[in-house]
Amino acid sequence: MTEASVPVDGHPTADRNTNDDNEGNDGNDGNDGGVRAAGALPSRQLTEQGRERQQQLVEAAMALFSEHGYAATRIRDICDRAGVAKGLFYWYFPTKLDLFAELVRTMRRGLRRAQAAAMDPNSDALTRLRQATVASVVFMAEHAAYFSLVDVERADPTIADTLRAGSQVYLDDVLVLIREAQRGGEVLDADPTMLAYGLLGAVSSYSNAWRAGRLDCTPEELADFVADWVVRALR
Repeated sequence: MTEASVPVDGHPTADRNTNDDNEGNDGNDGNDGGVRAAGALPSRQLTEQGRERQQQLVEAAMALFSEHGYAATRIRDICDRAGVAKGLFYWYFPTKLDLFAELVRTMRRGLRRAQAAAMDPNSDALTRLRQATVASVVFMAEHAAYFSLVDVERADPTIADTLRAGSQVYLDDVLVLIREAQRGGEVLDADPTMLAYGLLGAVSSYSNAWRAGRLDCTPEELADFVADWVVRALR
């Protein structure tokens, strides 16, 4: 499945060095990768302005990664797009990989918040699965550039682990609701892991087809179709 899921919260470190025009300043002789865990950002208390600046870097990187790919995008390019001095980049992100990991986390948080907001806590588990499916498909459509980027970049070994880690988070989220639905007799008595992969696969495949222009419908129409498909498949 792509970096999306159902229902609520997609990748830590790479161990291959990636040179960024020898622009690095993180103790790795200009390498953006390095043998270190990506995503463990320095523990700093950011001001509101600092958080806004960090988000500007993430958004600039997102646009450039989509336009040119992860490997071809330099830290200098990100800073120029964000209007941020290059020296400030390293205050927020030790490496480009750390910035990419933050982008992944930002999108994951956004997706899970959308799912949580869509689910009625008083509804049964199968209904909540449907609600989360709708929210997931709509979110993926609204952030099509990011998910298209993920589709392309997951083959890059430098960031593959960063993109892979969230898959288990998403699977665990789905399994919780599927098992609850099975206990309530709402979902067929089958291997819950197989059912979860089927649900995630449906969301991913239909969303990919929509992004590729192979489905002529609105995101909302697609979301309702996929959600209904999922419910029928699980019963």
